[in-house]
Order: sequence, then structure tokens, then C-alpha cells
Amino acid sequence: MDKSTDDFVQGHADDYGGQLFVWAIAVDTDPGVDDVLAILLALASPELEILAYVVSFGNTDVHAAYENIYRLYQAVGRQIASHPEDKARFPNFSPEVAPILVLGPDGPLEGGRHHAQYFHGRDGLGDVSQSHPDLNVHSEDRSSVFRGNFSVTTKSAVEVVLDLLQSKPKRSITYIALGPLTGLALLLRGHGAVVRENIGRVVIMGGALDVPGNSTPVAEFNIYADAHAANEVLSFDTPERGLPPNRVVLLPLDITTVHELRFPFYVKHIDPTFESTRKPSVASTKSPLVHFSSAFFERTREVMIEFGKDAMELHDIVAIWCALENPPDLTDNDDGLPVMSSSWAVVKRKFAIERTGELTTGMMVVDRRDDPTAYAPGSNRAQVQSLLERHHQSHGLLESIALPAQVETEDLVPPSSGTVSRTGIPCVVQTPGADALLCLLTKRVWGVDV
Repeated sequence: MDKSTDDFVQGHADDYGGQLFVWAIAVDTDPGVDDVLAILLALASPELEILAYVVSFGNTDVHAAYENIYRLYQAVGRQIASHPEDKARFPNFSPEVAPILVLGPDGPLEGGRHHAQYFHGRDGLGDVSQSHPDLNVHSEDRSSVFRGNFSVTTKSAVEVVLDLLQSKPKRSITYIALGPLTGLALLLRGHGAVVRENIGRVVIMGGALDVPGNSTPVAEFNIYADAHAANEVLSFDTPERGLPPNRVVLLPLDITTVHELRFPFYVKHIDPTFESTRKPSVASTKSPLVHFSSAFFERTREVMIEFGKDAMELHDIVAIWCALENPPDLTDNDDGLPVMSSSWAVVKRKFAIERTGELTTGMMVVDRRDDPTAYAPGSNRAQVQSLLERHHQSHGLLESIALPAQVETEDLVPPSSGTVSRTGIPCVVQTPGADALLCLLTKRVWGVDV
């Protein structure tokens, strides 16, 4: 456990009579490469109790995504069978009460389906179903082998989450959205009052504010895949719409992209034989979990190198990390911001979500017309930035590609100013750092101290 997380958990243990305070989560996911790694981190995090997996379309189609829950549980099961001492490292693998596995939406509220199979492969895991058939799960094994790991239901996702919200203490559940926001939008459409009264926290990985998109030049994939759902979920204009803003935490690409798993690091500390699809992972030469991760990283590494970096961005992993370090809070801050632990910071951002644009669907549009730090109209931003860097000069916050620029037109105010801003979406602008997450992930998932 990294020092930041260790200190945080100990602090909460003191608050609850010396006992580790465990908070419950429902994970809305479209299991692709980073989702699976995020779930592995959740399985290895004693702070969390996983109540449900809502599997939706997104990185691939909903049925292929559903298969990946079985694949990752099979990999962890094989790891524990081969190395019994690792059972303690995955406290959520065989819990007393198994989480519910439910099939969620297979498409957006409106418009056609958009998948990210160009990156995640047709099966969502770099096409391991073809390259590594040993990782496929036989249908005859499902009813018995995974009974202690999760409970399969034929209920709708809305029914499952609604039942959980009404059966658990109010505001005790964190809902983590790692994919398109379709399921959450449907839940709010049918039972908005119950959700707003009972939800503890909603952690959303999605959007791009002051950085380029990853699915289109201006849109992040989860928002692009169902912009109508995102607009409904993130609308706070009236009390009857959206979610209570002080219980929402948004993690856009602006903050998640800087958190990476560098593949040379992975080779050095986890799998010295790892390369790419040119040299496929061999199960007999490594532990089952390392084989599993190396298998689905193979195609990922090739795609990322084509994009110009030998690293995988940990978008969804940051969301799980945020949830485990920032439990639901029963109080309402006067400033309307969610309560965050030390080393985490949020600010409110105002934007509109484009839903029908020919080239801009899913874009988070920020009004910068009165922003004095913006580049002059008609200037080539790339050329201006290059010139500034050559002369070691700066041009304000907008030159940053690591943290969101806080434009003045959004009425953002420092917490110390005493002024309260009640509008906007709480967005994470600071985490304990990329190295802290990498250390935590490496130790918890693969059992390696770095």
C-alpha cells in the first residue's frame, strides 16, 4: 500500500473505533483493457465492498464486455489456486456476500452505437479470445465455478441498482461510472428522487475540458458514446434533474491522462518477457495473473506505440483510486463541493455537452469569450506555444496539458476567498500523483513493491 492510501485508511480506522471502514460500490463498466485493470484494483482493495457490476456497451458490445468479467475472475482464481498466499491480496474475490452481475444497456439513449474496438479489440481485451484461447471461459463451468465470486441475475440494471440504494443505509453507496452514462441516465429517468435521496457519491470517468479528446478531436469516448445520457446526468439546472452536485466527482482526461503504466516499467518489475503480439505471452512461464495482464496488454502496447507513447493511460484506474480514497460523506458542504481527502482537490467547471454536432458530438463546450488567458482569435495555438517555449516564456494556464485551465468565465473562486460558487460540475484537478497510483497498482494487483 502506498503511503498516501495507507495514511488515509488508518485515519478512517481511527474514526470508526479502530476498525477498517469499508464503503460499498456499484461499478458501471464496459470491461475493456483499463476497466479490467481497474476492477482488479477494486478486488485487491480492502477499503471497498463491491455490490454489483453493471456491464454496458462501450469499449465493445455488451455481451463481449460481459465475458470479460468471467475472464478476469478466472485469472484471479487461477492465481490463488497456484499461489494460495495471494488469497489475502484479493479480499473482494470471494466475499461473504457476492456482488451481483447484471447486463446493462446495449446502446445509447439516442443515435447509433459507438465502440472503441479499434483500441480494445473485438472482445474488449485486445482479441485475447483468439490469441490466447486458454483465457476463454467454458460455459459449462460458469454455474459452479464462479458461484462464490458473483451472483448472476436476469433483473434489469435499473432494478438491481434501485434495490441496492433502497436496501442499504442512505448515502452509503458510491456509484462508479467507467463507461457511457446510459445506465445512470435510465436510473435517473425512472427513479430520480430515490437516487438523489439515497446515493452517496457518483464517481465518473469521462469528458475532456481543456485537452483534446481521445475518441474525436474534441470528445472523450464515454461522453461521445452517449452524449444525451451524459447531458441528462450532468444537468444541475433544476433540483429535479441530474444528481446533487456535491455528491458528483468527475475525472476528465485532463487529470487521468497523466497517470500511466509505462510498458518498460511493466517489463522491469512485472513481466521481463513481455513484448507485444509478435511475442505472445506463454502461460507456463509466469504466474496466471501476470500471463493474463500481459496477454491483454500485447495489442494495447502496439496501438499505444502507434500513438507515440510506450505506455497505457490509467483512466478508469484513477476513478477506482478516487473512490477508494474518498468515501461518501453524510454532510453537505456550504460550497457545494464534495468532501475529498488530503492530496485530492476538486473545482467546479461549467460547460455544455454537445449532442447533435456533426463533428463535435460529446464535446464539453466551455465559454471562453471573456477569458483573458485565451489565445488571440485567429492565432495558431501550436505555433504560438512553440514560440513561447523556445523563448522560455509562459502564456498563462491554457498552455498546460496536465491540469484543467480554470477560466474566469466559469466564476471559479479559490476556497480561501470566502465566496461560494454554487454552479458547475465538481472536477478533480489534483490527485496524490501518478507515481503514487503506480506504486499502489503494482503492489495490490501484482504483489510487487517498487
